[in-house]
Amino acid sequence: MSTPGPLVVVGDVLLDRDVQGVVDRLAPDAPVPVVDVTADLSRPGGAGLAAALAARTGHEVVLVTALGEDGASDRVREALRGRVRLVELPLEGTLPVKTRVLAGGRPLVRVDRGGGEVGPVPPAVREALAGAHAVLVADYGRGTADAVRPLLAGAARRVPLVWDPHPRGGPPVPGARLVTPNAAEAAALSPGEGHSLGAHARRGAELAQRWNAVCVAVTLGDRGALLTRPGSAAPMLVPVPYPATGDPCGAGDCFAALAAVAFAEGALPEEAVQRAVAGAAAFVAAGGASDPGLWRSRGQDGPARPGAGDAFALAGSVRAGGGTVVATGGCFDLLHAGHVGLLDSARRIGDCLIVCVNSDASLRRLKGPGRPLTPLEDRMRVLAALGSVDAVVAFEEDTPEALLRALRPDVWVKGGDYSADALPEAGVLRGWGGQTVVLPYLDGRSTTGLADRAARAAANARTAP
Repeated sequence: MSTPGPLVVVGDVLLDRDVQGVVDRLAPDAPVPVVDVTADLSRPGGAGLAAALAARTGHEVVLVTALGEDGASDRVREALRGRVRLVELPLEGTLPVKTRVLAGGRPLVRVDRGGGEVGPVPPAVREALAGAHAVLVADYGRGTADAVRPLLAGAARRVPLVWDPHPRGGPPVPGARLVTPNAAEAAALSPGEGHSLGAHARRGAELAQRWNAVCVAVTLGDRGALLTRPGSAAPMLVPVPYPATGDPCGAGDCFAALAAVAFAEGALPEEAVQRAVAGAAAFVAAGGASDPGLWRSRGQDGPARPGAGDAFALAGSVRAGGGTVVATGGCFDLLHAGHVGLLDSARRIGDCLIVCVNSDASLRRLKGPGRPLTPLEDRMRVLAALGSVDAVVAFEEDTPEALLRALRPDVWVKGGDYSADALPEAGVLRGWGGQTVVLPYLDGRSTTGLADRAARAAANARTAP
């Protein structure tokens, strides 16, 4: 049996740079904040981010994009090496660079520079699209999609094609399975309808008909996405499964990438949009595109998720008000009474509770094959719904030590029956005068025990007369 072809991502790559820091004073010569820089991170953006996120699902990904001979293009090549296969168009000029200056995880200013013209399409692009199992077009209006448009029109007749549009770009090719404008983009492309759900629905249906697309999903940020069809008066609203108030940078790329992956796996549009909404919410809550863990291989040093959205903003706000920041962590694969008791007790220690959660890969390395039983986005959703939990943030490494160095809680709480001094996190907390405490678990409660009892019950049910 032949192996399905790759997911091919076509579009404009940018180099995104985040200069992160702390502000505690104004400049003496002007009423502007002074940013003490703590990190300077660069990563592929645009179609490069979408391709990398798609590749994290385990699919083979080919990225068709325009790159030049400048330093920014070289940094993108290096970051994507080993993650996706690059098929390059020539770029006459320099790759666009977007620089954000952030304080406490919140942007202060953005500076854009660079740009160029896309050159002729090499034969390798035609070959890549001819072998595609599904296609994602991440159009940032900088020429790549327009250069490849005839080949994309042919691909849309053969395989599922998702198009993430831009007001400066051309329209999607006819026959796109799903087009994914955000609310502002849809309003720019179809103005005059207002901003109610009804207006978004009418706008999405009108765009779907104009573009001859199967569906249009208008993404609405923390409200989810509205799935519409040409001429239909009955859209489907897919809400965000849990609050995701972190850094939204890259959420649209994540949504489009996960929808394309879902189509590659045979999903219907409704299923694809539901998976994309849930995955994008988890992406934002866990730090979004500013998470350096997206671009680090396992075992590399450095702080984890320093831009992890509301967790870091919350910690900074509580500290600024003289409060106590409490954090705890674990897998939380099946939330049980022991977890709930620990979290309730931990929250009473201070003024906020931040839960650090092992990613799926981290949990699998810790617990072995067959785990997790519950994917990361579901674990984060359940934890965020608890009244004792103020924020949830995920980490990719085997331990949360790097995340703690970035978060700097006043108290780290662990459940169990061992000495706090024996915990590796204790030494980390002492670095800034923090305290580690151990709280007892409820006896006999554990995820492993629950899973074992469920397996035995299922086995007994199968053998019962």
